Amino acid sequence: MIAAQAALETKMLLRNGEQLLLTVVIPALLLALFSSVDIVDTGEGEAVDFLAPGILALAVMSTAFTGQAIATGFERRYGVLKRLASSPLPRWGLMAAKTLSVLVIEVLQVVLLTVIAFALGWSPHGNPLAVLLLLVVGTAAFSGLGLLMAGTLKAEATLAAANLVFLLLLVGGGVVVPLDKFPSAAQDVLGLLPISALSDGLRDVLQHGAGMPWGDLGILSVWAVVGLAAAGRFFRWE
Repeated sequence: MIAAQAALETKMLLRNGEQLLLTVVIPALLLALFSSVDIVDTGEGEAVDFLAPGILALAVMSTAFTGQAIATGFERRYGVLKRLASSPLPRWGLMAAKTLSVLVIEVLQVVLLTVIAFALGWSPHGNPLAVLLLLVVGTAAFSGLGLLMAGTLKAEATLAAANLVFLLLLVGGGVVVPLDKFPSAAQDVLGLLPISALSDGLRDVLQHGAGMPWGDLGILSVWAVVGLAAAGRFFRWE
């Protein structure tokens, strides 16, 4: 039942033009644009080496947080979640199916963005297992926050808030603009955000060939635990 629901959730996401724009088209365009045009000073080396890890982090956020929050919020508004909750599929099974669907979309995103980055001259380094762990924990963190928003706010408020957060974190989360471009006081705060931890962790591994970035992984783990626990506690199905 979980596999069938996950397949259905994935199909609905892939058929939704607005979701595809948010999760696939925008990250790909940002990667191609900022790698090809000297808009932002990304430091020494090729711009794509700095940008690719950040765009991968953005792709995770767009799917696990923004897209999932909006879709789940409107499912809740139209009573879809209430009907599914009364089906043989248990509530935890529905959430597991949504998580599997998010992971499938993320795999497609990572493959597409990696191909584009290689075409732009990307030269990644580091341990693939460290990258995988960062992406998985980052997905858990953003999923918890997205479900928390979708389960507590009205659908229209979720739509506005999720898109606003997406734009703010795109600018201030170290995705395309290095955090050292911000004032030192702001850097300390921005560095604690999940998007900053994920983009910096991926950049440490893929650009600088570092080992496991335990500090960034710790920040993501805290967000994951807090977000998922809060979503489980406060999520309203109606």
